[in-house]
Amino acid sequence: MRDAVEALKWPLNRPWEAAPLKAGSVVIYSHNLIHRGNHRRDDWRTWKDNPRFMWRFWLYRTTEPKGGQAKWEVPGQDRLTGVARADAPADLREVWRHQSHWLRTGHAPPPATNGMEPSELAARLRRKEDRAEPVRIGAAYLLAAATDAALAARILGEALRDERENVRRAAVYGLAALGTPATDTLLDATKSAVKWVRKAGAFGLGEAGALRSDVREALTERLHQDPSVYVRSVAADALGCFGRRAVAVGADTELVPPILAALVESLGREENRLAMDRSQKRSIKLVRPTDESDVCEGIGIDYQVPRYAPVRSVVRENALGATVTLCSHGAALAGHALEPLIDRLTQIVREERNVFCVGLAMDALARLAHLHRAPAEPVATMRLRTELPSILAASPIICWDALGRVGLSPGTASDAQRTPEVPFLKQARAKA
Repeated sequence: MRDAVEALKWPLNRPWEAAPLKAGSVVIYSHNLIHRGNHRRDDWRTWKDNPRFMWRFWLYRTTEPKGGQAKWEVPGQDRLTGVARADAPADLREVWRHQSHWLRTGHAPPPATNGMEPSELAARLRRKEDRAEPVRIGAAYLLAAATDAALAARILGEALRDERENVRRAAVYGLAALGTPATDTLLDATKSAVKWVRKAGAFGLGEAGALRSDVREALTERLHQDPSVYVRSVAADALGCFGRRAVAVGADTELVPPILAALVESLGREENRLAMDRSQKRSIKLVRPTDESDVCEGIGIDYQVPRYAPVRSVVRENALGATVTLCSHGAALAGHALEPLIDRLTQIVREERNVFCVGLAMDALARLAHLHRAPAEPVATMRLRTELPSILAASPIICWDALGRVGLSPGTASDAQRTPEVPFLKQARAKA
């Protein structure tokens, strides 16, 4: 993992080791980097008698920030690693400028001149070898920041159809950074015969596509009809991002109910599969795509509880993650989709064997019942609030950490709701 990252030759990138961590440590990190690189280094033969467990919390944006323009200054020396960040080249600074502004405002920063011709940036997008990754990504962000948005969209759109994945990746980052002017380019991408291009188009529309019905319809079509599990999973996540942005600008009344209806329909047709580590009998890090799924869907976990099974579905899980995002804004936004949504989520909590799906459905129901209460509430919402305790009690495991977002806790639970200690945690606690 370290060699793969260092081979990209990102400026100022230096190895810095925060591990091995002591038991009880808390780390806020980029999931894909740390989760893939945090292997145990002690003797594997002792692991059974000396287990380590990770309690993981996912932090993701459910609401858009409300800030205006954000002031940007090149950061100085990093206090933790000692890296002098002021030495960063122009293309890396543009990546930082965009991300800093987006984190604070939810929007791209104002256009900026960079002194490079568009043709030069187009060539930089296609630089070869791993070590040129910063050049490719930097060129994409510099194009997105240029004053000629139409030209930038054309150049990035051409790169999006390149045969090389690293060029396509840089291009979709640039199109997402470009924002609304990239919409038509991304819509065209969702119609491509190449699944990787369709995936990129769906991702970009979720991040930055114009808040229009045709964009919602394109994402819904990918979610419902694409033959690729990978593309459908990205479309599910993108619908959540798209809806979140619609809420932020008050376009929710028109766009959010059909998004929720599309997610509910998807949950009615997508199926769980035996997790790849189980079906292929190999480490999750070594699993391969199959005829059923062209993407790794994660390790199978049942917590040794008979109700659950080691099954996964990345489409179901992403659809439910998107649902949690939209339910964070209250039941009133669901409109005509509210009752079918509550019915589907309730069914998942009561019957689903994928524990990840059950947890997400609980979270969504709790947010519908308790967040953004209105003086005149739908009858379905009031009924849900009354029935929620018994719905939650249908699961032998309840994730109170997630439900704490709406004020629920074990201290307020009935005896029927209290989660029994699952076997492997009881074993770990006994060894502590």
